[in-house]
Amino acid sequence: MAENLNVNVRESRGKREARRLRRSGSIPAILYGHGEANCSLTVASDAMSSIIRHGGRVVDLNGAVNEKAFIRDLQWDVYGTEVLHVDFARVSEHERIEVKVAVELRGHAAGIKDGGVVEHFVHEVEIECEALSIPEKLELNVNDLKIGDQMTAADLRLPPGINLISDPEAVLVHCVAARVEEEVAAPAAGAVEPEVIGRTAEDEEAEE
Repeated sequence: MAENLNVNVRESRGKREARRLRRSGSIPAILYGHGEANCSLTVASDAMSSIIRHGGRVVDLNGAVNEKAFIRDLQWDVYGTEVLHVDFARVSEHERIEVKVAVELRGHAAGIKDGGVVEHFVHEVEIECEALSIPEKLELNVNDLKIGDQMTAADLRLPPGINLISDPEAVLVHCVAARVEEEVAAPAAGAVEPEVIGRTAEDEEAEE
């Protein structure tokens, strides 16, 4: 389901204008695709942040333009906390698009009971689906994962109508034996104290 998002036309461009917009609570954006002219827009930062938090990928743009759009790209600040720019791509209701979706592990691997450790390598995969059928995430059940076992993208259970674009043989997660660090042996009783390099005469006098 697409969420509504109000937009306004952006009359001027440039870094100075973009900073001014962000200070006023707006984010610069651009709408493109379907062979139509690009359109420079602004969106309210709080509304955009809310959609991102809820995992929204397709929006109904209202106001300056009235079109359905896919959030193609987000430009973040260096801290990854503030959206600086948004790219919208025009889409139709049943148009099929390629998009990356998060992979989330579910369950408790059987190998953990035997001292194993689960390592999650790939956190997102690319899929193809209709614009309005983009899943928020894909879940991978690891309950049967034993030490030495691995699971690939082919093990994902995809909802109907969704095709996997990523390599099906790509390893997403595996379970390995926990690494045991060697203990540093304690010095034997009566052992000579190692020399401390750089001790001064004042230090030696203090000890006496």
